[in-house]
Amino acid sequence: MESLPWVAWVIGLAALLAALAVIWKAARTVLAWARRVNNFFEDWAGEPARAGVPERPGVMSRLASMDERLVRVEHELHPNSGESLRDAVDQIHGATVEPG
Repeated sequence: MESLPWVAWVIGLAALLAALAVIWKAARTVLAWARRVNNFFEDWAGEPARAGVPERPGVMSRLASMDERLVRVEHELHPNSGESLRDAVDQIHGATVEPG
């Protein structure tokens, strides 16, 4: 009967180590998920410039920039003010096509 307390301690220690292993794995999973969420929000909001690192604009800033570029491209694709690429192509086409 004297070995019974020793066995109980070993079983208790094994159960404690198993519980710690499960907690460790769960904590690692939660931390990895939290890092991904943090990276998403940093990408969404952007980061200001700091020593040796250029500014990283956020998603909304980048979308606004893309909208501005799209407006400039669309201006070039339609006949409008005589200054667009389309107007220049139409002018060259009119000057080089033989009548008839």
